Amino acid sequence: MASPPAAGDNASPETGADPRGIDSVAKLVKRSILLFWGGGLVVYYGMGALRSLRSLIIMLVISLFLSFAIEPAVNRMARRGIRRGLGTLIVFLVILAALAGFSTAIGTALATQINDFVDEVPGYLDDIETWVNDTFNADIEFDQLQEQFLTGGNVQSLATRVAGNVLNASAAIFGLIFQVFTVALFTFYLVAEGPKVRRVVCSFLNERRRDMVLEIWDLAMDKTGGYIYSRTVLAVISALFHWILFILLDVPFPLPLALWVGVISQFIPVIGTYIAGALPVLIALLAQPLTGLWVLITIFVYQQVENYLLSPRITAHTMEIHVAVAFGAVIAGSALMGIVGALLALPFAATVQAFVSSLRVEQSEAKTAKAPGPGPDG
Repeated sequence: MASPPAAGDNASPETGADPRGIDSVAKLVKRSILLFWGGGLVVYYGMGALRSLRSLIIMLVISLFLSFAIEPAVNRMARRGIRRGLGTLIVFLVILAALAGFSTAIGTALATQINDFVDEVPGYLDDIETWVNDTFNADIEFDQLQEQFLTGGNVQSLATRVAGNVLNASAAIFGLIFQVFTVALFTFYLVAEGPKVRRVVCSFLNERRRDMVLEIWDLAMDKTGGYIYSRTVLAVISALFHWILFILLDVPFPLPLALWVGVISQFIPVIGTYIAGALPVLIALLAQPLTGLWVLITIFVYQQVENYLLSPRITAHTMEIHVAVAFGAVIAGSALMGIVGALLALPFAATVQAFVSSLRVEQSEAKTAKAPGPGPDG
């Protein structure tokens, strides 16, 4: 019986190396090089494809967020016998009517106030000229600048064009008609066919992952609906307070400006408060400088009351998200997707936090169930 070959029988007579080992190392090197360059090319073209599809991905994310916010209302109508497609259409029409009314009210108020300001500029110039000359014993005349306003000069023409364009602000929003239509189409499909979409997604998953996906989906709808509910309640309270305030201070267009403050301050994170307060302060300053100062003070005071008293109580049972987590989520969302990411950051962070908390509870219950019970003497 032949004995097995010795370890060095296949070695090269000149180098003493095993040719099979050299071949395997060479194949490994070739495979590593191919994987490196192939992976690099896949990553490069994949990143390029993601950049090219960024707008589509953002629209899909917006549609998913909107579907989470709308579907609870459609589900309630479906339980009352209304078809999901018709219920979704009703919700869409209500949202569209609210947006159109809001845009028209704000645009009309701002355009009218700019026109009034242009008409009153000559009087402002006369007052400034009189005050400067009396105070500093000077002899300054604003006749040339005043003449430009009275005869329709460049400044008045510019202001008039701006006022006219403000009335068309809502039309400018619909300039991106393709994106709006795409978002509306995706949202309508995700809401009207919500149960079917979930069944299709879950059909590719095993039982454990299917339960996890459904739990995350339900949490996302719950937290997004809670976010919209809490923001809406705060917006209504803010609008009512500022409406009464603007009436008492005799601010022009109290109702449109109150709606502006209520909606913008609640639905635009971080900077929404400053954007919301800037418009009524500006319009009040144009009407009466002292009134503008009072508007600024009262808006600041109300914001503190809302931050420390109203908001924590209203959002405690809807969002349940730590302040630091919310702030970090808004910064991360705005860095990744701009204003869209900032808007979606809070419900997304609340969903993740709730899911992680539920996993911890399940793990704790599982450990408790597995723990040995007390002994016979215990």
